[in-house]
Amino acid sequence: MTIQVGDTLPAAKLHETSPGDAVDIAELTAGKTVVLFAVPGAFTPGCSKTHLPGYVADAEAFKAKGIDEIVCVAVNDAFVMQAWGEAHGALGKVRMLADPAGAFTQAIGLDVNAAALGGLRSKRYSMIIKDGTVSALNVEPDGFGLTCSLSKPLIDQI
Repeated sequence: MTIQVGDTLPAAKLHETSPGDAVDIAELTAGKTVVLFAVPGAFTPGCSKTHLPGYVADAEAFKAKGIDEIVCVAVNDAFVMQAWGEAHGALGKVRMLADPAGAFTQAIGLDVNAAALGGLRSKRYSMIIKDGTVSALNVEPDGFGLTCSLSKPLIDQI
């Protein structure tokens, strides 16, 4: 079942910087207003040219609207997410969290079998989370497009 507006995020361990640096997404969002967006894969064209750069560029605009954290999630390993964040100037603006086995992605029902990318991946989406509860959710209709999950439409929802 796909997560919906009004649902609480499940507890799930994501990795930041290395596999040993676990972050529980439910704990991270407790008592905060968080933007979370997910991409099918780090270093892929749409993710690298459009999706991540938009959130990096708009980080201050999100903070000005009361967003405490911006989080990017992908079904990749922590080392790839760290390198991708460094390559795009995201560090310090966007937290790059890895979901290496796709456990979080599957728990919220936004997984997709993308054989061309190696199998299990995340659909492209964005959400606003207030104190652990989803208050806005935008899932790309085909799972991969670059429309409703981009930073500009999400800023307008705050």
